[in-house]
Order: sequence, then C-alpha cells, then structure tokens
Amino acid sequence: MLPPKLFMRARGDRPFLALWLLLIGVFVLAAQDVMVKKIADYTSFWQFQSIRSLGNMGLMLMIASAVGGFSLIRPKRVFAVAMRALMLTLCMICFFGGVQYITVSQMSAGLYTYPLFVTILAGPLLGEKVGIWRFSALAIGMAGALLLINPFSTSFHPMQILPVIAGFFYALNILILRRYCRRERPLAIAFMVGLMFFVVGIIGAIIISVMPLSESMRMSLPFLLIGWPDFSMLVLGLCMLASLLNLSGNICLSRAYQIADSSWLAPLDFSYLIFAMIWGRILFGYWPDGQALTGMVLIAGAGVLIVVRENMKKQAAKAV
Repeated sequence: MLPPKLFMRARGDRPFLALWLLLIGVFVLAAQDVMVKKIADYTSFWQFQSIRSLGNMGLMLMIASAVGGFSLIRPKRVFAVAMRALMLTLCMICFFGGVQYITVSQMSAGLYTYPLFVTILAGPLLGEKVGIWRFSALAIGMAGALLLINPFSTSFHPMQILPVIAGFFYALNILILRRYCRRERPLAIAFMVGLMFFVVGIIGAIIISVMPLSESMRMSLPFLLIGWPDFSMLVLGLCMLASLLNLSGNICLSRAYQIADSSWLAPLDFSYLIFAMIWGRILFGYWPDGQALTGMVLIAGAGVLIVVRENMKKQAAKAV
C-alpha cells in the first residue's frame, strides 16, 4: 500500500525520493499504456476511459477516507488543476486514438517529444529566450521524430502523427503542474484528472454513438469512432487493472515533480521509452528496428540536452 504521507501536501524538496517515485511511476504507466494497445480490440477509448476513471475515483475516495479525509481530494486552485486535467485528457485522446495503427515505439517516442514543446512554449508562455542550445535540441528531436514516424515510407499512416500531438498537450500539462499546482495534494490533482476523464468519456461516447458515421468509417478507426461497444467482464477486469496502474503511476509522478526540480528528474523520465520497449516485447513480441531505435535515441538525447543546458544556466545564475 502507498504510504499516507504520499497523499499529503508537499513540504520541501526531496530529490532522491522523487527519483525513485519517478522511476516507479514511468514503469507502471508504461505497463498500462502498452496494455491499452493490447485490449483495444475489446473496448473503445470512450468506454475504457469512463470505466477506468470511475475506478480511479472510487479508489481515491477509499484512500482519502482511510488516510486523511475527503479534503485530500479538494484542490486549492480549482481552475489550474482542471486545466491541467483537460490537457491530459486531450493528450490521452491523441496518444491512444490511433493505437491500432501504430507501434508501441511510435506511441512512446511520439509522446516524449514533449520536452521539445516545453522549449517552444517557454518563450510565449514563460517569457524565456530560446538560444542556440535549445534550437540545436529542437533540430535533433525533430530529426528523431522524422526517423520514427518515417512519413515518406509506403507504410506511413496519418495516425502516426497523433502521439506527437499528444506530446504537445503533455508539455502543457507539465508547465501547468510545475507553475500552478506545486502545492496541491497529489490526490486532489489525480481526482480532478479522473473526473475530467470520466466526463469526457461519457460525453464522447454519446456524441460518437449519435454521429452519422458509416460502418466502414467506424471500422477504420474502431477504438476512437465506436462509442460504447458490447460490455463484458473481461473489459471490466482489464479496465480495473488499468485503473490501479494508472492511479499509482500518476500519483508517483505528481509527487515526484512536486518535491524536486524538473531538471533533476526529466532525464530519467526518458526511461519510459526503455520500459515501453520492454513491455512491448513482453506483450507483443515486438522490438523496434534500427531506424526506430535511432529516432528514439535522438528524441531522448534532445530532451536530455535541453534539461542539462537549463540546469547549467540555473547553476551559473546562482553563482553570480
């Protein structure tokens, strides 16, 4: 069971604890994300999100009542926490939307272009100057994304672009979390995400179900364009397992970024790519080819370059 202190408001930085929490979080979330690809033929995105988020909220209510009361799920800054939850919801729609047409490597590496978007957005949103180091990292990351997506290949599918768009929304989530939600309790942050996922899942299922789409169009993208397929105990069990993994992973990540500077954590965040490859091998027997691996290395390298450079700038500023 997760320790009760994990659900309380953060008090100061604890970088080494944050490191372990991050590794646990990305390992668990990688398992969940690859599992979703495995079960996509049995459910729809909207059904999966609704049931999983309902399970998440139920688990969080039980945790809150056991360790400190329902005040643990009440955010201090409702709008900021809700906006962060909305960005994660849009991220998940893009990340899982084309799950039946893309590989695990394309999913994971596309999402992990988010440090590049953080760099791009740092100027207009945070007023930061984008120098040669950031531009170099952007160029490296873009080259990696192109190698991975391989848009000029005969096997290219437009759905391969969706995980990169997911990376954009994930970057917004990180910026909001670090800037506006630092003092929020992890359970409050996670509960708002669950609530947002549930509401969007139900509304999405209704809208998709009544939209005048042809059967062939629905079958071309069944995970996204089917509202509420036949329900079974298998789907319920898999959604509950995903709920447990998702809640545990996100609480660990939220607390990690609250108790340590992102420059300390972000390089290790790319361990997700390794964990996703391992889970992809276990569940699908798939291992990325040389070109895909090169693309993933370039994307991870660009992200690490950004983080290391930013850390150097902070240390130089402190020394002045």
